[in-house]
Amino acid sequence: MTHHTEPALDPRAFRRALGNFATGVTVVTAATTDGTRVGVTANSFNSVSLDPPLVLWSIDKRSGSYAIFEQASHFAINVLAADQMDISNRFARPSEDKFAGIEVEVGAGDVPLLTDCAARFQCEKYQQVDGGDHWILIGKVVAFDDLGRAPLVYHQGSYSMVLPYPQVAERVTQNAVGSARQERLNNNVFYLLTQALRSYQSSYQPKQLSTGLRASEARMLLVLDSDACLDKACLLAEMAMPTREIEEAQEALYRKGLVSSTENGHLLTEAGERQASVLRDIAAKQQEQVLSAFTADEVGILKKLLRGIIANSQ
Repeated sequence: MTHHTEPALDPRAFRRALGNFATGVTVVTAATTDGTRVGVTANSFNSVSLDPPLVLWSIDKRSGSYAIFEQASHFAINVLAADQMDISNRFARPSEDKFAGIEVEVGAGDVPLLTDCAARFQCEKYQQVDGGDHWILIGKVVAFDDLGRAPLVYHQGSYSMVLPYPQVAERVTQNAVGSARQERLNNNVFYLLTQALRSYQSSYQPKQLSTGLRASEARMLLVLDSDACLDKACLLAEMAMPTREIEEAQEALYRKGLVSSTENGHLLTEAGERQASVLRDIAAKQQEQVLSAFTADEVGILKKLLRGIIANSQ
């Protein structure tokens, strides 16, 4: 174990040590009364208080963006989703207009709000504290959005994704009556199918959601192709989800440039194909893991039975 004392503090070693603390990634935005907008990537975001609702982040005193944050009455913390690495990189680099080509909404104090984030916090400036080579900006939250997406994570200088620990299934000891009930259920095909699906999804869905996509968005990417178009009727049949969820997923994937529309229907863009490839890899590894205890013949019989059930139900 390496110990570092204050007289010999090495800034680079200090930064590396701090990098062991995994953080989320945010883009903090603000606007002045004359319409000048600013946004910076920051991982210094943290909560301060629930009553009143306060949060903080810090900005380098040498930052060219600080003057705008100093003038602005409000700022917004946009917590990035796992699929928004490009947004993080864009706002981390100097640029004449970081917002060019990006769809934004307008919040309190005309603050620009990014879309498709994991969460957003609109803040009224509350207090500014001197923090060495940074200013610590504390904001009072006046509105927030919980968008339900897995967050982008930063750890040891690299982007990462959140993957929840798998839940351990409880093993319940059956008594004589319970055994009879379980035997009855084990001969019920519908019960077995739903239990098998629940078991499969318990470890598969967290991996899929860790990409930052909603379940409906991931499912649409998996059923679409970069060559063959699917119209609305085909999407309804293939995705087996309510029309409203399909339309919301379609809108989000259009915004992200992952899906495009033609006269014949919808298809994947080049970026969409790359994202779909990631999802297919997750699905393939999950299938391999779950079915590893069965022979190839048994897997073949399972697929045949499932396809038969689907065909007979239509």
